Amino acid sequence: MAVNLWTRNEMILVLNLYLKLPFGKMDSRNPEVVKLAQIIGRTPNAVALRLVNYASQDPLLKQRGIVGMSHGGNKCREYWDEFIHDRERLLFESETILAQYEGTNVEQKYDRILKDISSTVGDSKIGQVKIRVNQNVFRQIVLANYDGKCASTGIDIPELLVASHIIPWSENKNERLNPRNGICLSSLYDKAFDQGFVSFNDENKVIFSARLQANMGKDYYENFFIPIKEKSLATTRKYDINPAFLEWHRNCVFNK
Repeated sequence: MAVNLWTRNEMILVLNLYLKLPFGKMDSRNPEVVKLAQIIGRTPNAVALRLVNYASQDPLLKQRGIVGMSHGGNKCREYWDEFIHDRERLLFESETILAQYEGTNVEQKYDRILKDISSTVGDSKIGQVKIRVNQNVFRQIVLANYDGKCASTGIDIPELLVASHIIPWSENKNERLNPRNGICLSSLYDKAFDQGFVSFNDENKVIFSARLQANMGKDYYENFFIPIKEKSLATTRKYDINPAFLEWHRNCVFNK
């Protein structure tokens, strides 16, 4: 009986899904697991097993005392080691492969976020497509990490949510797509965070800048900011915030 060996493309697609899923949702009944299984012609159980194999390679889960299934994980280790320190290549390559399996291409799949660069050509367009696709996948990962809710307010309307970079995209290329550098915030608080009006202390509690507190007594301050003052961020499902990133934000952005 012939053995149906896993292909490189299949392994990359499962790693792509692993990054997007909270650890507790990697079972064979998860609709996203079922969908990928159908796309690559595997059983949901087989995909779920590969996801748990990838979990056994994840140092972040090990730090939290969560251990995946290491049996059969050697093949996963190859791809983990190849890609995990090159997320830009992983996310774009895996999304390109996924689009092909879905019978389309990455530009058609993401046409909504690429419309305004439709007239761009050559290397400039290729670069912009990669950036925007990767930013979109980063957003998927960060939102899933907070159960699709604003980490400060619990707002769960996707159109109002932003994957806020702690260290901005332009400041650190190596951490651009690191989910530990992202917080799910609704639009108002994303903007306040980005502009340094608010930040978070070592306990992940909201702190206000002097600029923001200068508006004390105004209706919008009382209605929209007082309710989150000193409030703790929601617990993440998989990727804890890197405290060093928050320290950078407090030193370089907050109250500036």
